[in-house]
Order: sequence, then C-alpha cells, then structure tokens
Amino acid sequence: MGSNASQRSPDEMLNFSLLNSATASTLAPRLGKLTLAGRNPILTPHYIPLTSRGAVPHIAHDVMREQTAISGLYFGLEDFIEKLHRKGCPPIYNTPAAPNESPLRNFVCLPDNLFLILGPRRVPPLPCPPSNTPNSIAVLTTVGFGQLEAGQYVEAVQKLRPDIVVGLSDLVTSHKPGLKRQAKMVDRTHAFTTHATEQLYGSAVSEENRSKTAYFAPLLPLDNAQQTLYLEDLEDEVRQYISGLALYESASLSIIPKPLGDLPRLLLSEPATPHDILREVSLGGDLLTIPFLGTSSDAGIALDFAFPPPLSDTSTSEYRPLAYDLWAAAHTSDTSPLSESCECYTCRNHHRAYIHHLLEAKEMLAWTLLQLHNLHTMDNFFAKVRESIQRGTFESDVESFQRTYDSQLPEQTGRGPRIRGYQAPGSGPNEPRRNPRAYGRLDDAMEKFAESQSSIATPDTGAEGLEEHGFAKKLSS
Repeated sequence: MGSNASQRSPDEMLNFSLLNSATASTLAPRLGKLTLAGRNPILTPHYIPLTSRGAVPHIAHDVMREQTAISGLYFGLEDFIEKLHRKGCPPIYNTPAAPNESPLRNFVCLPDNLFLILGPRRVPPLPCPPSNTPNSIAVLTTVGFGQLEAGQYVEAVQKLRPDIVVGLSDLVTSHKPGLKRQAKMVDRTHAFTTHATEQLYGSAVSEENRSKTAYFAPLLPLDNAQQTLYLEDLEDEVRQYISGLALYESASLSIIPKPLGDLPRLLLSEPATPHDILREVSLGGDLLTIPFLGTSSDAGIALDFAFPPPLSDTSTSEYRPLAYDLWAAAHTSDTSPLSESCECYTCRNHHRAYIHHLLEAKEMLAWTLLQLHNLHTMDNFFAKVRESIQRGTFESDVESFQRTYDSQLPEQTGRGPRIRGYQAPGSGPNEPRRNPRAYGRLDDAMEKFAESQSSIATPDTGAEGLEEHGFAKKLSS
C-alpha cells in the first residue's frame, strides 16, 4: 500500500500490489501493479523512459501519445532550475495550475494519465566537480554547476507536485568513495530523508499543505552494515511516509529489510544491455531506467531482440546481434523493416535503406523513427518478461536468451545528433569543440561574395565592362 494511509484518502494514495507468489523479501522476479487515481496503471516489471528538458528526446508529445505505450516519465530537476540561485525563481515555479494540478505537468504539457517521477538529477548524472555538502548536492543546470539545497528540493516538490519524487541522496559519481566518505554519504542521506518527510508529510504540516506526492526513499550503493541505522529508521520512524524505494545498483536489492519488501523498487542503475535488465528483474526489480535505449537511438542503432528468443538454428553456434547499426553501408539498399516481427510505426511504414539515407542526410526524422522503434521493442520485451514470470518459465527463458544473443550492443560508427551539454563531461579548460560548426559553408560563401562585390556590374557599366563580366559581346561596326 501507499504511504501515510492514516492521513490520506484512498484516491490520493499511490498503491502497489504484488500479483504473483514471490514473497516481498525474496530475491526473485515478481509481478506488480502500480496505481494512482487518474493515472494509467503500470504493470511491473517495467521501464520508465528518461526525458530531456521535459520531453522524450526526438519525439514530440503528440507522436508519443499516438505511437507509443509510455505510461510514466522520469524528470531531473536540474533540467529546470537554471535560475535557482539568482534573483527571482525558475520559470517552471510560476506555471499556472489549479490546486489539483501539477505545475510540472502543465509546464511540460503532458496529459493527466502519465505518471510523473521527479528526481534531483538526470539519469545518468554527469559527474560534478563541486562536492556535495551536508545541506546540499552538486547539480549541473543548463547554465553551469550549482548546489541544490535540501530545503530547495522540498520546495520544488511542494511547488511542482509530481506523482513520485526520488529522495535526495549524497552520491559520489566521480570516483569510488573511501570509508570516511561512505559514512558521510549515509549520514547525509539519512538527514535528507528525515528532513524531507517531516516537511512534506509530518504531523506539524497542516492537512491542506500536506504533500500528495509519493516519496521514494533512496538506498545508497553501499553494504548493508554501513546503512544499518538508516535502514532501521526507514523501517520504523519514516515507514509511514514512504511509498517506495530508489536504488542505484542491483546489489542493493539484497539489503532491503523485510518490512520494506512490499514497497515498489525503482532502479536507477543504468543497465548496459538486455542481459543486465533480466538480471535486475530476476533479483526483484520493479521499475527500471534504461539509458542505453536513448543512446542507441542517438547512435543510429535499431534494437532487435525478443524475449523469449525465437527458435534458433541449431546448425550454427553464432550469437544473434542485439541491434543493427543503420549507418552501415550494408543497409544502403536494404528494403526490409528494422525487425521482421516488429509492428511499430517505423517498421510498418519504412525500411532500413530509408533510415540509412536519413542518417546520411542528417535528417532529424531518422532519430525520431529509431526512437519509436526502440521504445516499441522495449515495450514488447517487458510485456513478454511479465508473461514469462506469470508462466513460471522466466529462469529457463533467461538462459535461452543468453545462449541466443550477443552479450554487448554494437559499437557506434556514425555521428549522432548534436551533443547536448550534459551528455559528455568536460575534459578541462580550452577543450576542443564537441560539435562541428554547422554553418561553416555559409561563412565561406560570404567571403567569396565579399570578394566579388568589387567586380559586379552596375547600371553605369559600359559595353566593355559588361563584356568583361560575360554579359554581352561588343559588336564590330
């Protein structure tokens, strides 16, 4: 069930129910259902697409609504708080919204039936040179690095009113922390969680000001012993306020205390392949973020795998590829769909040669079509995973998948769309330009035009001048 049941009406609660026989405390694949009034239910295990500045990259909202089955999205607050420490406040905070509406939803223009999940940072986060402090974490906004204070994060939740919020945590993303730093990580995350739940749902908060956002408490990627006091507090003091758990590595699934086992688990662990996804599902992961889905589309790569895998040809021992690189010259005249069995918009209407041509021409439509296909592939993958768990054949199906498909996705060979600022870490001062100059040819043309101005014919030019310019020939008398 959702959090703080004694203080919220059933319609305001986020509910999660287990649908199979797997016990809440067992490291095993499990089926669940996440529901909230006014939102499309999410059957788990499932994935949550990632956004950039409020949109799924390469896909307009109307295309997403009509051609995908997306039921929830993840947003990073650092995408929207470029003016947090300046005079005034971020524009998103001023978005008009009725008391029962979400300013975040209105700002990004999304329908009411989608779950909105807000975290402090993007997934995957870019390492920040500034360090976290006892009262804040370092973030990368669109105008540079800054500090997001615990109180400011609580204020963002109160103002933006997402459906689910991932609690603030003191993560170290640039290097492996030492033992002293790990102790600070736990103490700070414990303090962040206690502060946020008290400010959002505590007894001192009036009923009208109590947040309706479901709080997912973070578990750090550390050993159980290092988080003992924090986990005990989650079980006892904070349990009534939390509606789920947010984890940053699949190993953390093994340290979830039994009293918290019935809560939904959001994994922000960045699996690199479908094999990694299956492993996380086998350990009891419910909701996953999958960065490689978007990066594959950026790279011109079309996913092509199915679960359980199709019957393989026993005469060959070669693994099937997990995806195809549409930049490859082999697709220049290939009129087959991206995947023979796929029923997505892209495969029903276009073929590999067309998308290869779009990539070569740097047409944005190429990445839109690839993104639609890759989202559809992932939807089918998780749907079949749930069916396999329901049948009780998940373990054998995973073994068959591992025997059939490559262990890695193909490497990128072509140039993707222009790199956004948060997609690659800075290498230091005076680093080279990441994106080629888009308008260099126009500059060259302007120089040639300027050079030619001195020799352009004018209305006063005589016959000899026109002849020099090639406009006429002088007639002999």
